[in-house]
Amino acid sequence: MAGNVSETSRLLEASLDPRQQKRAEQAIKAQESQPGFSLALLQIVASDANPFTTRLASALYFKNFIKRNWTDEDGNYKLPQDEVIAIKRELIGLMIAVPIALQSQLGESISAIADSDFWERWDTLVDDLVSRLTPDNAVVNNGVLQVAHSIFRRWRPLFRSDGLFTEIKHVLEKFSVPFLTLLQNTDNVISQNQNDKLVLEQNFATLSLIVKLFYDLSCQDLPPVFEDNLQGLSALLHKYLTYDNPLLHTDDETESGPLEFVKAGIFEALVLYVQKYEDVFGPLLGQFIESSWNLLTTIGPETKYDILVSKALQFLTSVAHIPQHAEVFKNESILGQVVEKVILPNLSLRESDVELFEDEPIEFIRRDLEGSDSDTRRRAATDFLRQLMERFEQLVTTVVSRYTTHYLSQYASDRKGKWKDKDTAVYLFSSIAAKGTATAAHGIQTTNPHVDIIDFFKEHIAEDLTNQSAEPILQVDAIKYLYLFRSVIAKQHWQTAFPLLVQHLSSTNYVVYTYAAIAIERILYLQDGDRQPVISKSDIAPLSKDLLQQLFKLMTKSTAPEKIQENEFLMKCVMRVLIVIKDDVIPITDVVLTNLINITRVIRHNPSNPRFYYFHFESIGALIRFAAPTQSTKLETALYEPFAEILQGDVQEFLPYVFQLFAALLEANPSAVLSPYYQSLLEPVLQQEPWDSRGNIPALVRLLSAIIPRGAEQILKENRLTPILGIFQKLVSTKANESHGFDLIETVVGNLPVDALSQYFVPVLQIMLTRLSNSKTENFALRFVRFYHFISARDDKGLGADFFINVTDQIQNNIFTPVYTTIILPDTQKLTRPLDRKIAVVSLAKTLADSNAFVERYGKKGWGITCEALLKLLINPPIPTTGGGDDNNNTIADQDVDDVSFGVGFTQLNTCRKPPKDPFPEVGDVKAWVGSYLLEADRRHGGRIASFVNERLSPDAKAALGAVMRG
Repeated sequence: MAGNVSETSRLLEASLDPRQQKRAEQAIKAQESQPGFSLALLQIVASDANPFTTRLASALYFKNFIKRNWTDEDGNYKLPQDEVIAIKRELIGLMIAVPIALQSQLGESISAIADSDFWERWDTLVDDLVSRLTPDNAVVNNGVLQVAHSIFRRWRPLFRSDGLFTEIKHVLEKFSVPFLTLLQNTDNVISQNQNDKLVLEQNFATLSLIVKLFYDLSCQDLPPVFEDNLQGLSALLHKYLTYDNPLLHTDDETESGPLEFVKAGIFEALVLYVQKYEDVFGPLLGQFIESSWNLLTTIGPETKYDILVSKALQFLTSVAHIPQHAEVFKNESILGQVVEKVILPNLSLRESDVELFEDEPIEFIRRDLEGSDSDTRRRAATDFLRQLMERFEQLVTTVVSRYTTHYLSQYASDRKGKWKDKDTAVYLFSSIAAKGTATAAHGIQTTNPHVDIIDFFKEHIAEDLTNQSAEPILQVDAIKYLYLFRSVIAKQHWQTAFPLLVQHLSSTNYVVYTYAAIAIERILYLQDGDRQPVISKSDIAPLSKDLLQQLFKLMTKSTAPEKIQENEFLMKCVMRVLIVIKDDVIPITDVVLTNLINITRVIRHNPSNPRFYYFHFESIGALIRFAAPTQSTKLETALYEPFAEILQGDVQEFLPYVFQLFAALLEANPSAVLSPYYQSLLEPVLQQEPWDSRGNIPALVRLLSAIIPRGAEQILKENRLTPILGIFQKLVSTKANESHGFDLIETVVGNLPVDALSQYFVPVLQIMLTRLSNSKTENFALRFVRFYHFISARDDKGLGADFFINVTDQIQNNIFTPVYTTIILPDTQKLTRPLDRKIAVVSLAKTLADSNAFVERYGKKGWGITCEALLKLLINPPIPTTGGGDDNNNTIADQDVDDVSFGVGFTQLNTCRKPPKDPFPEVGDVKAWVGSYLLEADRRHGGRIASFVNERLSPDAKAALGAVMRG
């Protein structure tokens, strides 16, 4: 092991050097399968002899290794049992002992393990944590609490369930009393060491973690022990909400310190208690309301207080949400004080905001956008004001309108010197004009009837859109106004406003042109009440070339990969323009293609912004979708090389996207032969390595499914079928990938000659029947049923029901009967997708018409129950939907990128999503087809169907089938 540790340590150190990074990472990857690899990583983290950067790299690698390798999809350990036990034994003590920067990585590892193991498979954990708590050693306590928080915070977003409450009960029984004791001890230590800075800092760190855990333990239900001690807990929380000590002040105006973090955490916990436990906590609220008011009216404008101010405002917002507490604000004079002393100081532009606007524009934009600035003063003040307006609409409108008019007149008196007053006025007006929450898709959809959105725009906003020399922040305010109220502004007004937004893409100011791109993208997404685009294809197509070239020019002002990727909003706008103009991209394909390829080639060297490259690949997907049907050769040729470079460079972040785009290119021209370019893809695609990454699997299956129809001849000639079926076997053996396995085998069966497959059908079905017998899931059963019908319906290709029966007989004689009666027929009725039901209808009709086994072998019963199953399906005959329905509008959805786990899971590209394929497009009216098909079969077989109807069906079934056959 020592040799392994030193070698792994050396490789981790080398991975920090960009020149050696790739080779070192590959070498570390090769070590992963060695016994004790995870423990070697922990030894490196633990050793003070290693450089800190190496220890941090090891902690990071351990975290990611655990996330990938702790358990499989079924919850079984992937590591040897002795390694699992050793990790659990060592990890807690190690985390407590290492520096804070390493603790956070190990904490995430513990959280990942807890996801699968806590508490049943790790029932000693809480006892272990409690045993390590001390009366006065803050360093040790902080390590213990950090571990506890990393586990218990998992409860915060979860839905209530018996299992969750059992886990919380297990924790509370063991942890709550020691937790309260620690809180009391920490309070005593702080009280006794008022003049000892180090002790204060260490114990305020403890207090901060205690407050987080107070939230964790309360997030689902009020713990009985907290309810019993609520008076004392409230007193302590209030004590530290109002606590001050100069020794804990930070010198830096931008850096929050221990006091700010503890108080912000307390406000966060108070919000929870107001929202969930007001019935018991309500009587104790008064002191906190008063303290929050005092804090907000006396605190300075420095950015180090921003987190505290925003949390205090969130607390007041939650108080104002409760009718009986909100009544305190129902007075014009009091509301005037609230606006003047709390809202305005936190809503007005500060010098630090202007500096951020100028020096870190992308950070300014991210903080400022709807929903992403929840911890800024402006957002919190706006939310508080809107909550008050929800309660007292007319009163708040009257009070705020007075201030809005005041600030606008101030601006009018000195437009150059007092431009910040107009910014304040616009923010105030927007805050009371909007009702409800702004959504990412539509902005604000309901407005305050006491104000006029359009009049305010004409009188005060429009001038900053048309005046190129206006203050940049006022230009941004104007663009944001359109962006925020985009759903409220009538279609005819957009004909004037939209070109003004486009003009702002030419601004020299980063925030102005970025906001213009943000607004353009969302307005292109927008539909009117008749689901028609507000800005139509014909409106945007003439501008599209210049618009796209300008966006590409803005993105590529710098050639550094990280700078090109910095601004995802520009690339999102490119994506939306391509979606809207659809096939009007064809005349400008070369321009778009060249720019997208150039960007691909630069950013592959350093993928740094997942949002940017997601929109980038969606843009390429849109180009393929709309241009490939007529220019497939051009696109295949142009994109092959840059995509091949990504595969050769093993750019993990890009691989799932590239596999999807390769597939979309091939699907665009399915009848073409497989070019030498794509022939060379088969070799890497069939290697084991790319399939080891879970995020690659759906894209690889799609790519392989696109290669097979065009390369069937080559696959057979080069003996590629066996490895393809090996991939099928691996996929279909796990719950997570079983659907992908069935997708692949259906492609193989649907596109390769039956003769070439004959030797494989028995093992393929054996694999399926074994899983049905040993570890069936509902999804697996439904996919198996669809697969049966897929085979049974293709009697014209040499398959059919009799073929399937013959194969199963080779596995076990007459095994088909129980499979058919207990799985296939009952689960056929559970098929929900129209195409699946259509395939089943065709399958059952062909079985009734032509299967010899159902005539001779299964007699009266088999034919009869099959007919009844068909009639059930025809009660609501499937009407398959056609693919590409969203081509008629601009709203092809993109992922909510904040919810996508980039680099962990698979991210679907929606612009080139594979449409469902109807294997029987010639069958239109399904019911009519069944009737005519059975009539024709009856003639073909000399009246056999008619005699079976009389012999083998009940009177009701006879009448129903007769109606179908008569049409």
